[in-house]
Amino acid sequence: MTDPFLLWPDPRLRAKAAPVGAVTAEHLAIWARMEAAMRAMPGHGVGLAAPQIGVPLRLALVDAGESGLVRLADPEIVEASEEMREHEEASPNLPGVSALVKRPSVVTVRWLDETGAERELRFEGLEATSVQHQIDHLEGRLYPDRLGPVKRKMLLDRYAKLRRRG
Repeated sequence: MTDPFLLWPDPRLRAKAAPVGAVTAEHLAIWARMEAAMRAMPGHGVGLAAPQIGVPLRLALVDAGESGLVRLADPEIVEASEEMREHEEASPNLPGVSALVKRPSVVTVRWLDETGAERELRFEGLEATSVQHQIDHLEGRLYPDRLGPVKRKMLLDRYAKLRRRG
């Protein structure tokens, strides 16, 4: 049994997650729960942030390419390319809908890893999209916030209609 995903418009999805500060055994256990939830997602997700399962901490996972599974505590973007990349994004918090979102194609991120060591890595392509998506969740933002007002309203209306249908 995995942790359930919060569903939009749960207000916890809009809260800014609390910093971790130092990685503890509790954080390792949360990452394990997050990994199980991510692996159980249809089509296997490429990342997950702790607030998505109701844990208000700055913990995230990215599993979208060459780097393999990356566990991030207190991640922050320290550099972003001007070149943008468009990718179809979705979230288990808004099941059944997705949208094309433009984000920087390359980002450099600094974080604490599972040993508590500070790391910095350049993410490109899908990994860059996923890490930015997860950091947005830690800030209380979801991918529809990256859309223009008309596209955002259409997406959220479509999601609401899907939920009403059950």
